[in-house]
Amino acid sequence: MKVRVNGNEMDVRATTIAELLQELEINPQRVVVEVNLEIIKRDRFNEYKIKEGDSIEIVNFVGGG
Repeated sequence: MKVRVNGNEMDVRATTIAELLQELEINPQRVVVEVNLEIIKRDRFNEYKIKEGDSIEIVNFVGGG
């Protein structure tokens, strides 16, 4: 299915946020995910179904001093 991830249109096999993060090799513990301007809580990543045309923003936490 086609979705937009961080502004880039891409074809993905994933049907949930958890699967998408795995497909993109992203650690789910280190990101915040927003779908169509709604922040999705981490405990919903396994159940939240993404749909054709969704706009998904994945923001990584960055540590530093």
